[in-house]
This record gives sequence, structure tokens and C-alpha cells, in this order.
Amino acid sequence: MSNIFILGGTGFVGCHVVHKLVTQGHTVTVATRRARHARALLTLPTVTVLELDVHSPMALEQAVAGHDVVVNLVAILHGNEAAFHKVHVELPAHVARAAVAAGVPRVVHVSALGANPQQPLAAPSHYLRSKSMGELALGHPALAVLVLRPSVIFGAEDKFLNVFAGLQRVFPCMPLASAQARFQPVWVEDVARAVARLVQVRAAAGATRVWEACGPQVYTLGDLVHGAGVWAGIAQGRGRPVIPLPAWAGRLQAALMQLAPGEPLMSADNLDSMRVDNVATGAVAGLSDLGIAPAALEPIAMDYLQRGRSGHGLLGLRRRV
Repeated sequence: MSNIFILGGTGFVGCHVVHKLVTQGHTVTVATRRARHARALLTLPTVTVLELDVHSPMALEQAVAGHDVVVNLVAILHGNEAAFHKVHVELPAHVARAAVAAGVPRVVHVSALGANPQQPLAAPSHYLRSKSMGELALGHPALAVLVLRPSVIFGAEDKFLNVFAGLQRVFPCMPLASAQARFQPVWVEDVARAVARLVQVRAAAGATRVWEACGPQVYTLGDLVHGAGVWAGIAQGRGRPVIPLPAWAGRLQAALMQLAPGEPLMSADNLDSMRVDNVATGAVAGLSDLGIAPAALEPIAMDYLQRGRSGHGLLGLRRRV
């Protein structure tokens, strides 16, 4: 089994990845700015939590020494161009240099569907441009890079379907920008399985291999927002009506959301990202090539949106498989 170093291991996806790796017998070091963020992981038998500024190249190099694989899950959805560049481009560059300097041969990097390192500046949003450049930043002749590009990720702790269901408990209808944007949502457990499989993939130094992580069905954003209400049983299972907004009104909605305190539900950069369909291209390998049959969204979403317990019913059954 491998000794694995994880950045972003305390987040929504990261916690699932750490549990999966521990179950498979790996030893895992989780880097975090604050140890309290990793409370849920402290009881796992082969996990070490390390307080670390991952943006410090020297500290990162010292921390990754002695590991077999580095896994980078760190990402943001909102911010200005400088913030996206720091997290999605500068950090992967630090990871690559630290891994090479410490003699770590492989990096597993979770990117995003829509990233295009061949034409990074052609992407329509800061998010996708930075994700594209981040993949390029990992390239090094002494390093094997394994990239996973997921579509939007759903699961019991998500800030996606849960948010839309919560809004429908308050509002009688859902005005929605980019309602026709297309997504291929993937279950967080399937993403975690994919990362755990990639940790074991052997690749030649200097090579970058890419897999897309998508669920079995394509939805529009409008389908997903309305579906969140239906699957949560709101309005006797009918959900709230979705009212698609024209582009100008969507921009205004996003601008107003960005003025609210806390992380916005939608930003102008999110709208720019949705100009690119968030669905599998078929140009690279997918989950099936990792031996994973992706789970359907609706039964799992219905389970956690109605019951609010991540280990209940079908969701719990799938986790135990």
C-alpha cells in the first residue's frame, strides 16, 4: 500500500477520498491550515493531520518528502482572477516542484470538466482558464501526472442540490440564469473511487494522463434546480417552477448575489463557465476505464434531500459496497 499526501483532504470531496484510501489500506497525510478542520478525520487509523501553509513552497517540499503520491484536491468556485490564479495555477506549480524536489514520482490532480490545456486562454471564464493553466503547471519531465476532470459533483453534503432545495422551501418560484446550461453530475463517492484508483495507476515520468468523471445522464441547470425541489418532496413533490432569465437579467441576478455576505450562489464568472457544456467529451478516458459504473443521480439525491442523513438507505448501502 502507498503513503499518500493530500491537499484539500478536509473538504467535501476530500473527506470521501480520505475515507476511501484508508479503507483500501493506504497511509494518508492530510495537509490543512487548521487542524480543527480535520476533526472528522482524526479517528481514522492511518491518517496523520498536518498543519501546513500549502502555498509555502519550502514547507510543501518538506511535507511531501517520503510519500509515494501527492493528491491535489484544492479548488475554489468564486473569486477574482488573482484568487483563481493563486489556487488553480500557482499551487499546482508548487506541488509539481515540491514533488520533484522530494523525489515523489506521481501527482493525482482533480481539475474540472471543460479545462483545456491545449488552448487555456480560449476558455470563457477565470475558473476554466485557471483550471486549464493549472494542468499545464504540473508538467515536468520527472513527474507522472494523473488528471481527473469531474462534472458538477453531488452528494449528501453538497452545496449544490441542497442549496437549491433549501431555496425552494422559502421561495414560491426559482428565477434562474443559464437555465439551459448542460451538466452531467457525478456522485462524490464515484469521484472518490476514481481518485483511489488513480493513486494506484503507474505512469511514465513526464506523462500526463486524463480521465473525465461524469454520471450516466445529462441535465440542464433548470432540470437540476427543479429536480432538487421534486426530489426533496417540496410542494407535494412537484417542486417550484423554474423561470429562465434572459442573459441581461441573469447578469443582474449574479451581480446582486455577489453583493450579499458570504459565498455567492452564482457569480458572473460562473455564468461565463456555463457557456461551455459541462458534459463528457468522449475524447479521453472515463470512469468506466477505471472500472467504475457511475451512479444515477435521482435515487441518491432523493434519499439525502428528503432524509438529510448521509448514511441512510441507498446512499449508505452504496458506501458499504
